[in-house]
Amino acid sequence: MKNQVLFENIKISVEAIRSHLLRSILTILIIAFGIMALVGISTAIDALEKSLAENLMMMGSNTFSIRNRTMRVQVGNNVKRSKHYEPIKFRQGMDFKEKFNYPAFVSVFTTATWNATVTYQSETTNPNIGVLGTDENYLITSGLELERGRSFGRQEVYFGNSVAIIGAEIAKNLFKNNEDPIDKHITVGSGKYRVIGVIKEKGTGMGFTPDRQVLIPITNARHYFSRPNMSYTINVLPEDMMDIDDAMGEAAGLFRIIRQNKLYEEDDFDISKSDQLLQMLFENTRNIKGAALIIGFITLFGAAIGLMNIMLVSVTERTREIGIRKSIGAKRLAIRNQFLVEAIIIGQFGGVFGIILGILAGNIVTIFTKTSFVVPWLWIVFGALLCLIVALISGIVPALKAANLDPIESLRYE
Repeated sequence: MKNQVLFENIKISVEAIRSHLLRSILTILIIAFGIMALVGISTAIDALEKSLAENLMMMGSNTFSIRNRTMRVQVGNNVKRSKHYEPIKFRQGMDFKEKFNYPAFVSVFTTATWNATVTYQSETTNPNIGVLGTDENYLITSGLELERGRSFGRQEVYFGNSVAIIGAEIAKNLFKNNEDPIDKHITVGSGKYRVIGVIKEKGTGMGFTPDRQVLIPITNARHYFSRPNMSYTINVLPEDMMDIDDAMGEAAGLFRIIRQNKLYEEDDFDISKSDQLLQMLFENTRNIKGAALIIGFITLFGAAIGLMNIMLVSVTERTREIGIRKSIGAKRLAIRNQFLVEAIIIGQFGGVFGIILGILAGNIVTIFTKTSFVVPWLWIVFGALLCLIVALISGIVPALKAANLDPIESLRYE
């Protein structure tokens, strides 16, 4: 019996919505816009966070890096001139690698170029290949794996042999018909290199991908890709991930000695965990998500007023209908529920359209970051509940007004 009454209420509500289609559509669109703003901005932020997280995972989540410190300008009451920091030199990086006694893997590397062309016989890549000069530990500290072949040997790094490890995309573009790249000779820039390894495919994150990189021994890169003020980066991967903070403290102290920083001087280098950038992003995006919530709530507040107005108008226009229903036995509860169901249906229609549009709009970001499609389940559930709450708040006053109408006065209403 209860199910029959519920279905009857839904049927009457749908007919009422159809009879005032324009007003209903406008209200649905207002609700949809609020939910779209909420879900869309949140989805876009989630896509950016996912892309950056994938990018940082390529570096190894338990790794910390020592890099050259960039120029900084202090803004405020005490304005200081921007200061130039000396680049990290090759000898400094190698000294650190030799003297760092903490149980960890240490790698020293540098960027040779980001616009190299790689050639094999008649096949040539686009001039967008990154070339890194690395040592024998780089693959371990960067979280990369080899699909085939091997890494550099210590002797190859020491003597600067012309050997190379190539990314998966380069291997696919240069070596057709599943030809094995190992021991083949390729041209990188102006030099000839023998391929000894192929990096397992990783994909792209924020425009960065090891699939389009060539790794060569760091001493070879110093010789063939030398440039003024060439700076080197040090990656450190502690053997025990729980010791990363202690290892960072040890590394900072040792590198201050190597860089000859005086006691009263600040560090002239940056040392940071690979996941710190992600944490900074999460902190910054909280404000953006908060702004999205405010925009969504303001829009939904307007939608709630509009929905309540439509329901009140609907009660007024259907006063005689309510009187007839009451005169043939309809109870106050049934009348109230009919109008509540009507408000909920409009709210959920708006919620569904808003969620779909928000997901589609937010995932536009994934096209540019080349990450997988993001479905924000938490925000979907939150959006649906929010629409239900809006509908209940907007519908309760008109529903109670309809339920409390006097049947005799209602029948006389024109």
